[in-house]
Amino acid sequence: MYLEEFQKLVEIMTRLRKECPWDREQTPETLRQYIIEEAYETVEAIDDANWGELKKELGDLLLQIVFQAEIAREENRFELHEVIANINQKLIDRHPHVFGDTSVENSDQVRDNWEQIKMKSEKRESILQGIPAHLPGLLRAQRVQDKASQAGFDWPDPNGVIDKMQEEIEELRQARSPAEVFEEIGDMLFTLVNLCRFHKISAEDALRATTTKFITRFQYIEKTLAGQDRRIQDIPLEEAEQLWQEAKGK
Repeated sequence: MYLEEFQKLVEIMTRLRKECPWDREQTPETLRQYIIEEAYETVEAIDDANWGELKKELGDLLLQIVFQAEIAREENRFELHEVIANINQKLIDRHPHVFGDTSVENSDQVRDNWEQIKMKSEKRESILQGIPAHLPGLLRAQRVQDKASQAGFDWPDPNGVIDKMQEEIEELRQARSPAEVFEEIGDMLFTLVNLCRFHKISAEDALRATTTKFITRFQYIEKTLAGQDRRIQDIPLEEAEQLWQEAKGK
């Protein structure tokens, strides 16, 4: 059944490229924004545990893959079946403990094997190669730290990270110029990401959750004041803090 539906999607995309003015005008470059948007909407559906919405968003992501592949086919760059064949072979090559005779004891060994195979097959000179420069800052930092850790470049336990965090806070206190403040805040963020990694927490997810919490509490204050025909801009900070604590309690 899924093969029939997938083939139908490919055929629809081919027809749209021929008959729809908007679809015909698109290029890999103009579609970049939609890939990013659909990915974030997919993440949001996962965060909300909204499985019906996730089903839709995964479809939108799949559309972007088929769309890009159709443009590539028209320009004789590659075919969709090559995209699928490449990922099939990669999965087989990167899982020798499943498709070969390699033995592993845990997921850490699986990850180490993956990185070693990637280094060799892609002829990389650094284990930090291949991390997209356009990743969100927190996610990129965590990916860099994770790979460095796999090479043994790491603190033995979280206490070292906490000590480093205290050191960075003191350096920020002593910063005098805007450039120094900029650098020290960057160091603090990088160290916080490292602490997240030690506790197996996604820094990106943690910050997103906290931002959502802030929005919920802030909007509680706005709603409470609106019921009194007042605005948050017009009340003293002390009252705003009191309402914040009330929202926190709820």
